[in-house]
Amino acid sequence: MNIWNKFWNWYENKILGSIVIIAIIQFIQVPHMVWNADIMLEAGMISRVHPVIDWFLYGVDLIEIISIVNVGMIMFSLIKKRRNKKKQVKTS
Repeated sequence: MNIWNKFWNWYENKILGSIVIIAIIQFIQVPHMVWNADIMLEAGMISRVHPVIDWFLYGVDLIEIISIVNVGMIMFSLIKKRRNKKKQVKTS
């Protein structure tokens, strides 16, 4: 078994953990969404109160990159599993 297949076998065993990570990242996005709405509405209740808070809430947006990559990997893994099942059915 090559290293690529070993990686995907390991990853497929960890998909539940990946989904938990994605869920946490999405829940973290809720304060960011409220902060962004505050900026758009120019209410100033949350945004522009303190630069550190603004930096943190803006930076939360960058965490989505992990979620995007993770979802792509889960999709690839599921497609790979489906293809393998079809191959097994054809050979049976």
